[in-house]
Amino acid sequence: MRPQKVQDEQMLNGLMAVMRAKGYDGASLKELSEATGLKKASLYHRFSGGKKDMASAVLAHLEGIVNTHIYKVLTDESRPHTERLGKVISGINDMYKGGLETCMYRSLSLDSGISLFGDQIKQGIDLWINSFISFGMDRGMSRKEATQKANQTFIEIQGSLVLSKSIGSTQPFADVLKAIRKRYE
Repeated sequence: MRPQKVQDEQMLNGLMAVMRAKGYDGASLKELSEATGLKKASLYHRFSGGKKDMASAVLAHLEGIVNTHIYKVLTDESRPHTERLGKVISGINDMYKGGLETCMYRSLSLDSGISLFGDQIKQGIDLWINSFISFGMDRGMSRKEATQKANQTFIEIQGSLVLSKSIGSTQPFADVLKAIRKRYE
């Protein structure tokens, strides 16, 4: 069997970059092909369901990232709270390139993306929010307070990404990350 020329993570990151920028409906097969370094036929070989399968694979990949870099870190009770929080905030900053990247969940919840991937998007967002709920409860918050703070955290991150993009400054995103740190310290 021939080795794959383009590794899966590299390919998924390429697909994610295009879909972040263009959304599901706006991402063309030509752009997806160019971003992955694969010919259209090779993409269809890997994703027989076409663009829909590609977007679903990207969401599964993103859920893996959230699981590894947010959920597992925040729920690792063997590490001090401040270390966990710092690592997650740093990871979120990296995930969104300091506020320059659009959120994949937002990009795929536009137009037909939400009808096609609503359950997968909800599952990924729930994992994210439940990570912060667990962390908040571990910090001594009631479930209600932890849920409110977790929801607010997600909303602020998403809102700051939109604001950062629209005003051409990553300062709102940086400010939100500082506020999240204060919220949980």
